[in-house]
Amino acid sequence: MINSTITESFDVIVLGGGPAGLTAGIYLGRAKLKTLIINEGSIGGQMVLTHAIANYPGAKVDISGRDLSLDMKAQAKEFGCKFESNVEVTGIDLESKQKLVEIDNDEVFSARTIIIATGGTPRPMGVNGEAKFKGAGVSYCATCDGDFFTDREIIVVGGGNSALEEAVALTQFASKVTVIHQFDHFQATEHAIKVARENEKISFIMESEIQEVLGDQTLTGVDLMHMKTKEHSMVTTDGIFVFIGYVANTASLPKSLALNDRNEIIADEIMATNVTGVFAAGDVREKRYRQITTAVSDGTIAALSAIEFLQK
Repeated sequence: MINSTITESFDVIVLGGGPAGLTAGIYLGRAKLKTLIINEGSIGGQMVLTHAIANYPGAKVDISGRDLSLDMKAQAKEFGCKFESNVEVTGIDLESKQKLVEIDNDEVFSARTIIIATGGTPRPMGVNGEAKFKGAGVSYCATCDGDFFTDREIIVVGGGNSALEEAVALTQFASKVTVIHQFDHFQATEHAIKVARENEKISFIMESEIQEVLGDQTLTGVDLMHMKTKEHSMVTTDGIFVFIGYVANTASLPKSLALNDRNEIIADEIMATNVTGVFAAGDVREKRYRQITTAVSDGTIAALSAIEFLQK
């Protein structure tokens, strides 16, 4: 049960400090609404994990995800947004007219409306040995861990834009990068595929899937299975970077919110959920495309919808 003593009241609370949440904050702040952005992790969300961003309109080519995140945060603060960062949300009440959010120091914040932009977390492979070597050979962030693999041979798992773009970025550290993908074709853009294929440090193993991460004290390789022939082979490696999508961060949200079979929030074209006064934006909601620009678009629409809701 949430503590009944309210620490501070706001017009809008934004849960999540990724591109969707920060954009929503910028619009809400400009509309002179008292806005609180609560972020459980690093500001920027998954954007921080991106080594270089080349397709964000108007931004310097190859700006880092971290730098773009800090720019967005600074803009939101300039418009008056308050931040609670690196905290854990321990309770959420969406049922009453005044929505409540409790964080781990027992502070409770209320708002007339809430925008949920909690994003997603990297999807694990779910194979034996992965958890054992997480942070000790298995990584989900090229920007965070790339330099630990200088002059070493590594594997990148995945076939989308993130996998291929991060594989290219990792070649500035690794001596060799092997991309492993379970299908015979990539799900990335032609440009991303072309750049990866033209990089001499990158090789490809298609129609194959890792069955187990191998090693005793240190990671030594992977057990690889060909998807069609079911034949197994062992590939040696010093590290594995996994980029196979994200899992929506909805586990701690109230059960009253409607989710799809992938546990993503169902929201309409104005980002409204099934709960009155609650909107969703970014990777946490049901959608086909997940890019920084689509998250920003969601944040914009959610903020405008929240403004209209409050005006009514």
